[in-house]
Amino acid sequence: MCPADCTRPRIGLIPLQQTPNQSQSPTSWHFFPTTSMNNLTPFQEPQSSPSGTPLSEKVPSIVSEGNGSPSPPISKQHRTQERIQLITLCWTLFLAGWNDGTLGPLIPRIQRVYHIGYTVLSLIFVFQCLLLFFGSCLPVVAYSLQAAALPFPVFVFAAVINGIGLAIQDALSNGYVASMKTNSETKMGFVQAAYGAGALVAPFVSTQFAQLSRWSFHYLISLGMATVNIILLAVVFRGKTQQECLARIGQEAGDEEKGENNEQSHLRQIVSMKAVHLLAVFLLVYVGVEVTIGGWIVSFMIDVRKGGPSAGYISAGFFGGLTLGRIVLLPLNKMIGERRVVYVYGLLALALELVIWLVPSLIGGAVCVAIVGLVLGPMYPIAMNHSGRVFPPWLVSGVIAWVTAIATMGAAVIPFVTGAISQRAGIKSLEPVVVAMLGTMLILWALVPAHKI
Repeated sequence: MCPADCTRPRIGLIPLQQTPNQSQSPTSWHFFPTTSMNNLTPFQEPQSSPSGTPLSEKVPSIVSEGNGSPSPPISKQHRTQERIQLITLCWTLFLAGWNDGTLGPLIPRIQRVYHIGYTVLSLIFVFQCLLLFFGSCLPVVAYSLQAAALPFPVFVFAAVINGIGLAIQDALSNGYVASMKTNSETKMGFVQAAYGAGALVAPFVSTQFAQLSRWSFHYLISLGMATVNIILLAVVFRGKTQQECLARIGQEAGDEEKGENNEQSHLRQIVSMKAVHLLAVFLLVYVGVEVTIGGWIVSFMIDVRKGGPSAGYISAGFFGGLTLGRIVLLPLNKMIGERRVVYVYGLLALALELVIWLVPSLIGGAVCVAIVGLVLGPMYPIAMNHSGRVFPPWLVSGVIAWVTAIATMGAAVIPFVTGAISQRAGIKSLEPVVVAMLGTMLILWALVPAHKI
């Protein structure tokens, strides 16, 4: 094992061996990047290089990327391009959040229009999250169908198409941001906050449409946003590969990331790692809990706590907390430690869900729902960042794409199970399901490796 001080590449001075043809002159010293100071010969601090140039002037010219290889300094043009890419990805995640935040307030209206129960309605959650790996422009088609308020089977089919496109974009966006080598934790936090912002705004709009005769026209707004998303992705990324896009922001691929046959080899490594599947199942439960609360809490508050149509705003409170938590809790995450803080947030969320379940208060429940969103918010970006710390750098992008795709299935499975249970036992069964899933999530996080594999 490598000692603790060798995890960061060092720049050292190494004497070059003399060949028989060289004159017996003093030993020459040259800069050479190393991964451990233990590999260096006795260190000597000369005042100048053989060329006479002060060594202090040469040090800034070598910038380590973290894998022992030098990289050129990032130019202003590269930084500008990086910001444009991040803003575009934020819009993509905003659209995904908008989609997830839309359904909750519309559920009561959809049930009345189509005369369906909880089990049939929960098929929307299921079919939004199947067939993850095809097509990225399909939300435009989906929202066009949903805006027409066609029969329910067509509405569900549109959810299938929409789920395909959004799942692909979610997985690739997370993988791309995690592959950035500078401040990836902060960038991931802001990109995920964009998802929460979309989910926050959507209930305010869909709650208003739920009370109108043309309720389905809400999806015309979604259609416009999806069209803008396609244009932005086409203009900014231009259909290029991830490595080509990273090169445009001044980040070159390391040697281990290059090669024609590496892709299949990487996939085999990812699939064979137990830690990958543990992280994927953790995120599957997390996403399932997040979508279940955001989707079903409005029905719970209306039917169990006797809230009115304005209960749709409770869903906005949940996603508002989610957004806020992913930004304002960043310093607390670093202070406590990202791995430990997940246990703190999980236990707080579990306690608050017990309050929502056992205390018959509409206002108190609404406040607790918002706080649950606040403490659940940081968990997803923390899990993404943890991937970068645990898995080899050349696998991180693939691992994140894989676990994100699996996690998206949680948005189908757990809301569907909740709907099926609610059909038999009533929507009051929502909170026991959420409490059980939160407990399961904490157990799974304990099983995820804490150190680099």
